[in-house]
Amino acid sequence: MGRPVNHSDSNVWHGTTILCVRKGTTTVVAGDGQVSLGQSVIKSGARKIRRIGDGGIIAGFAGATADAFTLFERLEAKLERHPGQLARACVELAKDWRTDRYLRRLEAMMAVADVKVSLVVSGTGDVLEPDDGLIGIGSGGNYALAAARALIDFEDLDAEAIARKAMAIAAGICVYTNESLTLESVSEP
Repeated sequence: MGRPVNHSDSNVWHGTTILCVRKGTTTVVAGDGQVSLGQSVIKSGARKIRRIGDGGIIAGFAGATADAFTLFERLEAKLERHPGQLARACVELAKDWRTDRYLRRLEAMMAVADVKVSLVVSGTGDVLEPDDGLIGIGSGGNYALAAARALIDFEDLDAEAIARKAMAIAAGICVYTNESLTLESVSEP
C-alpha cells in the first residue's frame, strides 16, 4: 500500500511550470522542459504540453509524468463522450479522479484550454475557470502567473509574447523551471 496523496505536500507539484494565457481570440499554453528528480535535473527538453481530442484542446500537466499520461487518456475518453464540451468533460474527469481508488492516488494537476474556456483540473475535485483567462500551475506557476498578469494589459504584446516573457521570468526565479519551452496555441476563427 503506497502513501496517501497529500495535495498540500509541497513535493507533489515540484518540477514544472505550466502557463495558460488567453488574450483576444488566442489562447496559448506554455510549459517548461525541465524534469527533476530530487536535486538533479534528469532532462531539460521534456514536452509537458499536448493537444488532445480533435487537436482543438491543449492540455498541460504538473506532477508525476505517468500520472499525467493517465489523466490525458481519461480526459480524451471523456471528450469522446462529450464532444465539444470541454468543461463538462473536465467535471466528469474530476469526479472520477476524486472518487476512483486508483485515480485518487495520482499526483498531478492539469491546465486545459480550448477557444472558449481555460480550466484548472485537480485531484481534489476542482475544476476552476479563472476570471482573467490566466492559469499558472506547478512549482513555478505562481511566478509565471504573476508575470503574465503584469504583462496582460500591454497592447503591443500578444498571448504568445506574454507567455514567453512570463515563463522566462519564472525560469529566472524557480529552480525547478527552465527556459526550454513548448508552446501550443488555439485561436477563434
